[in-house]
Formats: sequence, structure tokens, C-alpha cells
Amino acid sequence: MLPTEVMAIAQSELVNWNGMGVSVMEISHRSKEFVALAKQAELDLRQLMNIPDNYKVLFMHGGGRAQFTNVVTNFLGDNGRALYLTSGQWSRSAIKEAKLIAGEDAIDEMNIVEKDDDKSKVVLPDLEQLKQAGQKQYRYVHYCPNETVDGIEIFDELNSPWPVVADMSSTIMSREIDVSRYAVIYAGAQKNIGPSGLSIAIVRDDMLSLPKLTQSSVMDYSIAAQNDSMFNTPPTYAWYLASLVFKWLKKQGGVSQVAKVNQQKAELLYQCIDDNPFYKNGVVASNRSRMNVTFQLADSSLDQAFLQQAEEHGLLTLKGHRIVGGMRASIYNAMPLEGVQALVKFMQAFAKANS
Repeated sequence: MLPTEVMAIAQSELVNWNGMGVSVMEISHRSKEFVALAKQAELDLRQLMNIPDNYKVLFMHGGGRAQFTNVVTNFLGDNGRALYLTSGQWSRSAIKEAKLIAGEDAIDEMNIVEKDDDKSKVVLPDLEQLKQAGQKQYRYVHYCPNETVDGIEIFDELNSPWPVVADMSSTIMSREIDVSRYAVIYAGAQKNIGPSGLSIAIVRDDMLSLPKLTQSSVMDYSIAAQNDSMFNTPPTYAWYLASLVFKWLKKQGGVSQVAKVNQQKAELLYQCIDDNPFYKNGVVASNRSRMNVTFQLADSSLDQAFLQQAEEHGLLTLKGHRIVGGMRASIYNAMPLEGVQALVKFMQAFAKANS
């Protein structure tokens, strides 16, 4: 979901942006007008996330999956090795891509999810101890703080002797983080930033000097940094929409204020699930995602009726991922509290009518 206010602005400016009588899609990305937009967007993002000066902010092509590849090709040249932590579907996908590019021997993986009373629980490893015990040397350790498919979120910061690379596609700007604890943060835009087709990479300067694998120039972080993310024509409309979202976030009071609303939304929905035996959630409370609330009906034969009636009430895209089934409510920044309240009201009524 994109903020309604942002969509209204985009609609009003579609054919007359910046008083120029044309769409932002129709002007050169190297024009002074678009360059000014791009610079302001980066400044706004830096302010929202409190990004230190020794980090490059890159607006890249493709989504999160494109960055799966970019991370490997930019940092694992000259026989580099990396450690990948597995917590769900997306971290497994990143591992698969990494091995495809760098080879099986270059990637070590470690599962960090275990069952606690038949619920998924994240147990973060002591990576410093691992380094001392195994004399391991990794270019980076990669993990995914929020698993959209599994409804798992990792709130504790990862303590690592190696540079930390984080796939924050579905959690970026949903809550405050300390960017200085990460070497690289990347995110597909289509959750809390803007439309699909754009991704953000926040890269610490020292990472840009690591040996690279052979890759396309357009996916090279160093080249992107040297050219202000404009080595070739970027997805200008997606960048424009992202800039509007950043302004909208600042208007809401910044990430800290949005985080409070996100927590309120998630607590309301999880309380509905926990209070009613008609529904169940398979994640321990400490690792429940605030962005992607997964749940199942006690009687799965009612799944289709639930989805159909939900849609009739204007509650869309609640079907869970095909791999895990059940239901999933994605309540990203743009989803207002009223949207979650409407879902809870429907869930309570559906449970009462079918119990």
C-alpha cells in the first residue's frame, strides 16, 4: 500500500510536474529539475534513517532479488567467503542466489530458527565465538531482519565480528535502527518506499574497496556511487514516488512516530488472533513481525470463504504465501490504524458466524 496522500499528489502532478507542463517521466534524468529531486530524496532518506556520512545511498535498478546478486558480485571477488543466516523464505532465496553466483564453497549457512512449544523462535548465534572457534574469515554475514512469508521479525541487533549485510526490504523505516551497526542495508522499494522496480542500497564506504566478481557496470555499487546512481537512466517515476513517500514520512513525524503506530496496529491484530481460538499464529511473541501478520484458521476448510467475504468487505490480498498457506495481513507504514481495526472487526464477526 502507498500512502493515499502520496497517490493523490502523484495523480495531480501526472501530466504537470513542477509546473513544467510535462510528467516527471518525460524529462531527462540529468536535467537540473530531476537532479534536484534526486538530491532532496537522498537528503530526506538520510535524515529519516540518520545515515552517517561514511555511507553511500544508492538508488538501484530491480528489487530485493537484484540485490541478492549485487551483494555477492560486489564483495566476494578473489575467493571471498560469506556467512548467511537462515530465518525463512527470503533468507533462503538469498542463499540460493549467492551460491549460484559465487559457488557452493563460498557460502556457509546457519539456521537461526528453532521451535519453542511448536512455535518458530529466532536464536541469534554468538558470531564472535564462532570466529574464535573456527578461525573463520568472512567478507560479510548476511541476514533478513523481517521474513514476510513466515511472519518472523528479528528485533535484536546482530553482534558480529564481520561486516553485517541486511535485507531490510520489508522492515526499512518501519522502526528505528542504528545504521552504523551495518555495513550494507538493501531494500526493494515496494514495501515502505515506493513502487516495485526500484531498490535502495546503503553501503559503508570501506565495503566499496573489496574485491569484486565480474559483473555488469549497472549493478556495480562503486560505479553507482561515482555517478550519483545515474550511470544509466534510472527508474525515474519510481524515484519520484519514493521522494514523495519520504516527505510523507517526515510529515508524520519521522520513523519514531510511524513505529509507534506500527506497534499499535500489530498488537491489535495479534490480540485478536490470540484471544480467539478460531485463529492461530505460529511465531513466538518476541519474534512476531509487525509488518506481516501471518495466521491460520483453526478449520482450514473455511479459508476460501474467509477470503471471499473479506474481499466483499474491502479487505484485499489476505491470502498467505503459496508455500505456507493460511492468511497474511501486510500492514506496512501506509496502512492506517483504521484499516487494521476494520480487519479485526471482520475477523471477530467471521469467527462468531462460523464457530
